[in-house]
Amino acid sequence: MTPEAVLKKYWGYDSFRPLQPEIINSILAGKDTLALLPTGGGKSLCFQVPGLVKDGICLVVSPLIALMKDQVYNLRKRNIDAQAIYSGMHYKDIDRILDNCIYGNTKFLYLSPERLKTDLAVARIKQMNVNMIAVDEAHCISQWGYDFRPPYLEIAEIREHLPGTPVIALTATATPEVVTDIQEKLEFKKDSQVFQKSFARENLAYVVLHEENKEKKMLDVLRGVPGTAVVYVRNRKKTKQAAHYLVHNGISADFYHAGLSPDERTRKQEAWIEGKIRVIVSTNAFGMGIDKADVRSVVHLDLPDSLEAYFQEAGRGGRDGKKAYAVLLFERGDKLRLLEGWEKSYPSIKEIKRVYQALGSYTQTAIGGGVGRSFDFDIVAFAKNFKFDLFSTFSALKILEQEEWIFLTEAVYIPSSFKILVRKDELYAYQIKNKQHENILKTLLRAYTGAFNNYIQLRETQLAKFLKISVLDLYAALEAFQRDKMIEYRKFKDKPQLIYLKERVDGASLYIDTQRYNFRKKQHKERIDKAINYVEKNVCRSQQLLAYFGETDAPPCEVCDVCLERRKTELDKEKYSKYTEKIERLLRKEKLTEAELVESFASRRQEEVTAALIYLKEEGKVVRAAGKLEWHGHG
Repeated sequence: MTPEAVLKKYWGYDSFRPLQPEIINSILAGKDTLALLPTGGGKSLCFQVPGLVKDGICLVVSPLIALMKDQVYNLRKRNIDAQAIYSGMHYKDIDRILDNCIYGNTKFLYLSPERLKTDLAVARIKQMNVNMIAVDEAHCISQWGYDFRPPYLEIAEIREHLPGTPVIALTATATPEVVTDIQEKLEFKKDSQVFQKSFARENLAYVVLHEENKEKKMLDVLRGVPGTAVVYVRNRKKTKQAAHYLVHNGISADFYHAGLSPDERTRKQEAWIEGKIRVIVSTNAFGMGIDKADVRSVVHLDLPDSLEAYFQEAGRGGRDGKKAYAVLLFERGDKLRLLEGWEKSYPSIKEIKRVYQALGSYTQTAIGGGVGRSFDFDIVAFAKNFKFDLFSTFSALKILEQEEWIFLTEAVYIPSSFKILVRKDELYAYQIKNKQHENILKTLLRAYTGAFNNYIQLRETQLAKFLKISVLDLYAALEAFQRDKMIEYRKFKDKPQLIYLKERVDGASLYIDTQRYNFRKKQHKERIDKAINYVEKNVCRSQQLLAYFGETDAPPCEVCDVCLERRKTELDKEKYSKYTEKIERLLRKEKLTEAELVESFASRRQEEVTAALIYLKEEGKVVRAAGKLEWHGHG
């Protein structure tokens, strides 16, 4: 099939968006390809369409489990066979998925970069008919970028086993340095191509408002701009506070953050997507992979620590091409908080070693052991247990990740499953001996067909409700069946996973590359400075953002707060110019009270003269001293 036929068959679209055809044709021609498209620009189709056109399977490398699961879900909805492998999955499930990729009809295999470099994955990938490698969120490969992930540096190693297989890298946020870095680190061939759509969003008005009472201003913005909205805040506590404030003031809202259960996150997300609630208040955990086109406003109550993060989040507004607003509320304390946060993000080497040693105790991992093992990890409980500051602990763990000692996954929900290990007659005999569990065993057999041959997913809460017993009693029964080797029961997981990438060492032997540590600290500070400059500089907001991403010749947008104020000033200047010359001449001659100055003009002009004076005061050209006005302009 042609790309156009694939697009129509699976997505129902008649035509591609700008640049998509060129990107698709480049990868179909076997060329390494870098696609830079803004948020909502249709990056996924750039590898999904050619992945379906070509024979074989497309490997997709992605850093976020939630994003992988979301894309797999959407592909399967279109009857496209897609699979994802991520931390926390059972070995047998991983084995089965990899076999399907070799011998079955799987078209897309999503992997984290950490999983891509395991011996098992490499051995099986060698046996697959891989038609391309897609690297999503490709900015993660660069230390110059805002979201560097060390395992991304090793993606190119898989190319040794897949000679001739092209790579397509995709990102929505990359500075010129990062664009160069991506191509170098992924070992792009000489005939590679880079496609960059302008990051300009003509329908999106960027607005910065300097406000002390941010919640009230947020309310004003949402009352003034009808339609769906996202409000971003810096921590989980503030999501709840802001959402409750909006509800109290008559605006339908809910809160969202990574600490909620998977079911809660799904429920809240779907309610917002379906328009049952108008505003979602969230940390930066919300938005990745969510394709909602009609967001009319994105409000930031806190300044993000990089323009990349801000641009990506703000870009979730107006994907349908209609007018939308990205409003950033800023007050003096924000700058101080960002700089304090930056200091805390880089704890001392001594503090990092303390956290690492505590991990050994927490996971009960002996020195010399642990490599490759994963553990359920609750950072709040860990910090509380060892009396560590939570933010500093998180920062220490991130540095340990960057130094490739550990890997900490995001929270991921893996549902429970079970498989019957014995023959029917053995199970029946067991049932006779265990009358207290007879009803549970009968229900498992009737409701979950196929459990003799495959692992079947089950939801304990639903099953317990049907059986009219408590969930705790059901857990106890299932665990008893497992102890008696009647079934294999894999209980659900919903916590982040901590994985040792190297065998555990004692604190004194823990090596942190101080040169690299200092480089990252310096880069982070520079990104914060650029974010602060964005709100403090009186330059078109769109021009500032585009210049940051290498588009230095963009014209003023004419719709941001700076451009609108400039236009107002120009209009005022033109409107009052006929009075300015006389006011200047009078005040240069002598200081006058306001009444004396206004009375120097004809009575029919005095109202306009008063307005002109207000304008000249705002411009700083007329000032009041000792009750009289004096000219303060230049020249």
